[in-house]
Amino acid sequence: MSAEIDFPEPGILEEIVEPELIAQFARQVEERAYVIVHLRFKAHHEDFAIRVWPTTYLISGTTQHRSRLMHAENLSIAPNWTVVNEGKNHACTLYFEALPKDVSIFDLAEIIPEPGGFLFKNIMRNKSDVYLIEA
Repeated sequence: MSAEIDFPEPGILEEIVEPELIAQFARQVEERAYVIVHLRFKAHHEDFAIRVWPTTYLISGTTQHRSRLMHAENLSIAPNWTVVNEGKNHACTLYFEALPKDVSIFDLAEIIPEPGGFLFKNIMRNKSDVYLIEA
């Protein structure tokens, strides 16, 4: 079952709703956009375990802007670990705050107080802001 939606003619909305409220709503929609990074890992040895720290960011290559990690699916947040059996693949998804529109290249970096953090450099921005990284 489908329903047709009648949208108002251009300019009609501004007669019903104050233009500043429309602009404010548009800014909120843009601010709530996400960058989605799908990660795939292969366990190359026994006792392979992965996790992500909350201090993981997308960092602009030119402005050093940081978009923070908002959510992780199918991956433990430090201090917990996700164990992957040797020879098996593991897929997870990370959701980050939106990057500024002028960012064309960025790094995915885990800023942590120990060695071994994620670092994927020079990721080229695309229009969908959805990325696949194989590690």
